[in-house]
Amino acid sequence: MERRAFVRGAGLAGVLAAGVAPAVHAQANIRWRLASSFPKSLDTIYGAAETFSKKVKEMSGGKFEISVHPGGELMPPFGVVDGVQNATVECAHTAPYYFFGKDETFALACAIPFGLNSRQMTAWMYDGNGLKLMREFYRNFNIISFPMGNTGAQMGGWYRKEIKTLADVKGLKMRIGGFGGKVLERIGGVPQNIPGGEIYQALEKGTIDAAEWVGPYDDLKLGFNKVAPFYHYPGWWEGGPQLDLYVNTKAYEGLSAENKAILESAAAYAHTEMQAKYDARNPAALRQLVAAKTRLVAIPNPVMKAAFDAAMGLYGELNAKNPNWKKVYEDYANFRREQNLWFRFTEARFDGFMQSARL
Repeated sequence: MERRAFVRGAGLAGVLAAGVAPAVHAQANIRWRLASSFPKSLDTIYGAAETFSKKVKEMSGGKFEISVHPGGELMPPFGVVDGVQNATVECAHTAPYYFFGKDETFALACAIPFGLNSRQMTAWMYDGNGLKLMREFYRNFNIISFPMGNTGAQMGGWYRKEIKTLADVKGLKMRIGGFGGKVLERIGGVPQNIPGGEIYQALEKGTIDAAEWVGPYDDLKLGFNKVAPFYHYPGWWEGGPQLDLYVNTKAYEGLSAENKAILESAAAYAHTEMQAKYDARNPAALRQLVAAKTRLVAIPNPVMKAAFDAAMGLYGELNAKNPNWKKVYEDYANFRREQNLWFRFTEARFDGFMQSARL
């Protein structure tokens, strides 16, 4: 008997009794590609995408696989938004503030100068309005976003010459990621947006005078201490920078409810793991850098104050001219105000005491 005719005539009960499984229940395997903005050598920030891919495969029983490609392999590191938007790839892993040139609002999903720290950022995303507001914004780019990593507060970068006064910032050519460059420019610096894999050569050749990346663990791997002796802190432009998973909207909507849940869960796992790795590995790396004659220097308070004032002025201007920014930033700023009130009486006081205690 012809199989399709048998299925039509017997009905579901008859089919099951006869031991014939309807083929319509078979779920096709899914194969996606993820474009990263980062070099493969950085096992922390690039590694978050690999962790995500691994978890998706594990949770789907191998039926949902996502291959991970470093910056430059499928597309330029700063081309991943276009890649996802145009469905060249299904997803990407990146720092949203790289794309502030498209719209300054991108930066609010990652980090802005004197913004939220990493815990506050996660709180705004998951229990505040952050994720909802950013997803509304990303609809303009055919993207749905998921938080996928945070480095924690970053260092202030590597300098050929020590920054002692605000005058030392004037004319300083500095590789600085994303939105922080707009503020650096306002206090006299000359920002350069260079992918992570190209920073060392630019600093070594003197094309730039200074560069920031993340912190000791990555910076040691990248060898910045070999070409610039002064390591300033803190990175006032990145108190808690979040990385995002960008997924093409059509590709996402084509997933089953189960696979959507797998995607979200895997991203959340990678989000937590990334900061855990940085927090665990940075102390030993900092010791190695200091042992290799790196000079740790705090950014002078007058420089911090000038940058703070410039940042607040910039945000006011953007509120007046960019409605996308204004909608998200007003909620962000209110959340930051409440968080700082709380942290002032708890985290900051506790941390300050513990860091001065002899343990």
